[in-house]
Amino acid sequence: QVQLVESGGGLVQPGGSLRLSCAASGFTFTRYAMSWYRQVPGKERELVATIFNTYMPTRYAPSVKGRFTISRDNAKNTVYLQMNSLKPEDTAVYYCSNGAGDWGQGTQVTVSS
Repeated sequence: QVQLVESGGGLVQPGGSLRLSCAASGFTFTRYAMSWYRQVPGKERELVATIFNTYMPTRYAPSVKGRFTISRDNAKNTVYLQMNSLKPEDTAVYYCSNGAGDWGQGTQVTVSS
């Protein structure tokens, strides 16, 4: 059974940082590219960042490039999203996905003073 469990969300002031984690199980983690998405109410889910299982470079949405960093630890079956210089418009529920239709439950990130 595939499980993706996100954690690390919370309330942070503008300019602050958060590190999200997504613990994966139930599939061969090293065979999959992993992505972070985010969604705000009333809007479509947005792709934030992707890290591949090969030497292909990571990809970022233009809105987060230079501020967010995606990484993975294959020994721990975990993917991370380091978010720096956070802005109020980064407020959303953040989800991880393995690209095979599996999603976690999401973790709320709120950027507000």
